[in-house]
Amino acid sequence: MKVLMINGSPRAKGNTATALLEMKNVFEAEGIEVEVIQVGNLEIRGCIACGACHEMGKCVYNDIVNDTIKKFEECDGLVVGSPVYYAAANSTLSAFLTRLFYSTNFSKTMKVGAAVVAARRGGLSATFDQINKFFTISGMPVASGQYWNSIHGAKPGEAEADEEGLQSMRTLAHNMAFLMKSIELGKEKFGIPEKEPTIRTSFIR
Repeated sequence: MKVLMINGSPRAKGNTATALLEMKNVFEAEGIEVEVIQVGNLEIRGCIACGACHEMGKCVYNDIVNDTIKKFEECDGLVVGSPVYYAAANSTLSAFLTRLFYSTNFSKTMKVGAAVVAARRGGLSATFDQINKFFTISGMPVASGQYWNSIHGAKPGEAEADEEGLQSMRTLAHNMAFLMKSIELGKEKFGIPEKEPTIRTSFIR
């Protein structure tokens, strides 16, 4: 099994990375392969709703988003980590996720998703909710831990002192590993839930 981890922080060794590393260690101990991609330090433009991806199967802008498509398709779980900026995810990460989810036409049903957020003090739950919306619109089960998946720290390294936050990350990783393995067993016995053709309703009359 494989987990793809997205670090939305511009700092490769910041507090978001601390949280992801705590999870990575658990996954590897559980025999799960892990790949970490850092996107927060890249120049990633936002979606322009051109619709070209529906024909191409990828985004019209050929950057890290398209490089990640195959990895996303092949993974069993996706962890997205972000620092909190103004009670929201890093804008670079938001652009990345919007284009990644919108431009990919493969089924994401039953891939497990988990959001991880890091902040000095506030805005954590708003950012946590923002990231989770990418999962729930895509039929992805959301992994939970022992609290909202958050860790505290301002300067790089400060999150290492947040013992509750670190424990939350370990609990989240253990729960996510269990959920992914359970879903894999469920697929073998029951298959994927039947999906109806999509109905799109316009509210303009």
